[in-house]
Amino acid sequence: MSPPQVAEGWRLERVTAPSRLFGANGLCAGPDDRIYIAQVTGSQISALDLRTGDVGVVSPKGGDIVAPDDVAFDSGGNLYTTEVMDGRVSVLDPSGRPRVLRDDIPAANGITFHQGRLFISECRVGGRILEMDLGGGEPRVLLENVPLPNAMEVGPDGLLYFPVMGANQIWRIDLDGGEPQCVAGDLGVPDAVKFDSEGFIVSTQVASGQVLRIDPRSGERSVLAALSPGLDNLTFAGDRLLVSNFTGEITEILPSGATRAVLPGGLNWPLDLAVGDDANLYIADGTFFYVRHPDARLHAVGMLFSPGYPGFVRGVAPAGAGQFVVTTSGGQVARYRPAAGESEVLVDGFDQLYGVAIASSGIAFAELGTGRVLSLRAGRVETLASGLHEPVGVAIAADGSALVTESGAGRVVRLTGSHPEPVLDELGCPQGILATDGRIYIVDASAKELIEFDLDTGARRTIAAELPVGAPPGVVPKPLKGLPPFSGPQGPFAGITAGPDGTLFVSADAEGSVLALHPPAAEDRR
Repeated sequence: MSPPQVAEGWRLERVTAPSRLFGANGLCAGPDDRIYIAQVTGSQISALDLRTGDVGVVSPKGGDIVAPDDVAFDSGGNLYTTEVMDGRVSVLDPSGRPRVLRDDIPAANGITFHQGRLFISECRVGGRILEMDLGGGEPRVLLENVPLPNAMEVGPDGLLYFPVMGANQIWRIDLDGGEPQCVAGDLGVPDAVKFDSEGFIVSTQVASGQVLRIDPRSGERSVLAALSPGLDNLTFAGDRLLVSNFTGEITEILPSGATRAVLPGGLNWPLDLAVGDDANLYIADGTFFYVRHPDARLHAVGMLFSPGYPGFVRGVAPAGAGQFVVTTSGGQVARYRPAAGESEVLVDGFDQLYGVAIASSGIAFAELGTGRVLSLRAGRVETLASGLHEPVGVAIAADGSALVTESGAGRVVRLTGSHPEPVLDELGCPQGILATDGRIYIVDASAKELIEFDLDTGARRTIAAELPVGAPPGVVPKPLKGLPPFSGPQGPFAGITAGPDGTLFVSADAEGSVLALHPPAAEDRR
């Protein structure tokens, strides 16, 4: 992509560095000694060369593999992967040609090979442990009604070990099925199990951020490392232990207990933005909610497995006193107090909620799935507009009316009565919208522009072009259907907000960063 271009007098800087990966989930060492990394939200598989640090794309966004969660190789160099949101198990042959093995494995997640046998877990309430038929036939069920099983491996004793997130335990079972046994419990929500060279379990804990070493015979445990919450999987490259985090961070745990960042973490999307009453920038990144403090670093103030987190957060509006009104991919509007670790669901049951804004008349929010914009006031929901074409962004004008971006119609409309009033058209895919000082600013994800529009004069100009927003050129991303109970359907939303000094902040979801656009000095704008 070409570097961003800004209008005269404006200055652009990156608030956060671009992401090397868009999340990091399943890991495995490949026959070429690279580490293969599944990325659910990034919808791609990458490979990391530990010697050089180079990261190559194995299966790209928009390709045949959608939302890969875990990966494993067979002895012939075929790469098998679970596609958690599409309920598929697929395989890439050594030349990279894809083939779907099964497409009827709901929440297909954990995957492992053992002596030519392929085992899969379904990470859902009432999930199953399955042995797959490598010819694509009906799988064999080892165990049913497991509460959220995840990434697994066969131990030295020939039994299959797997974490059970819903029970906060690690279980094992015979490869031919039977009654499971609990190996360890009262953990930090285990989501992956592998074995080291001495036959000990090594398990990541998504909620606590610990990496545990557990004796499978006695259940005794020790802490190998205490990292950030959001750990998802691990692998061994020889004796080198590598763990992944939802942020895209890959960390090596050294024998001394020290840790080394192999790849830094970053933002997955990001989505909506807001400046809180403390003047700090807050970033919704779906699984995480961040604040950027004056030290210029991001701090996670909430994540999917932390107390009081409202769910996969997409739209954000500051509501004063350290609180926000948010929309989630699960269809909720909630009031969220991150410092207290508390949230309150205000209304529920909607279809793909996106932007949200607060007016004196109530909370306005966009429901993409039904083409509606709704208002919540005093516990009652009213329809402000219906029949819109993929509404996503919402802002409140000075007169209290709602301004909405119709991403599917390429326009902005004002909601003042029974019929939407067109304000600005001939846009590509408008998403985030900000109203301030008689102007609106719109992030156009397909044109990759930030547009300024004067509501009084009708003057329009491009503030920034060639922005890293939206899909890469030539790429049509496949829909991410979501994974209940963790998330509903996931989709991009390039948000925008403004700081007290007039700086505009934009979600650069194509590279996983946040951009700051500093305006000209006031005297230069006159």
